[in-house]
Amino acid sequence: MWCHLKAILKQDAYLAHIINIVDVCINLGHWPNHFKQLSTVIIPKPNKPAYNNPKYFRPIVFLNTLGKLIKKIIADRLQFHVIKNDFIHSSQLDGLKFKSTSDARVALTHVI
Repeated sequence: MWCHLKAILKQDAYLAHIINIVDVCINLGHWPNHFKQLSTVIIPKPNKPAYNNPKYFRPIVFLNTLGKLIKKIIADRLQFHVIKNDFIHSSQLDGLKFKSTSDARVALTHVI
């Protein structure tokens, strides 16, 4: 669970091990099967008669917590390198960290 992982990550030694796992995954280009395992739980919507219609239920997927953390670290590193090396146009704002509606407003004002 996230609360356990947060407690572990407060200790530098464990954090270093997780960073090593990230580095190995990137260097080998391999994503371990353990991180691909998931559990799906079907949650019925209230006052619906059966599961014969997809509108009557809500599937929720639970992924490996450590795998989710490592994917987030890899995504952050990738975004950093893409921005650092100017692979993204300066007017690209959607989905990037540290970009806000204020940045979009300034870019739009500049264009106008």
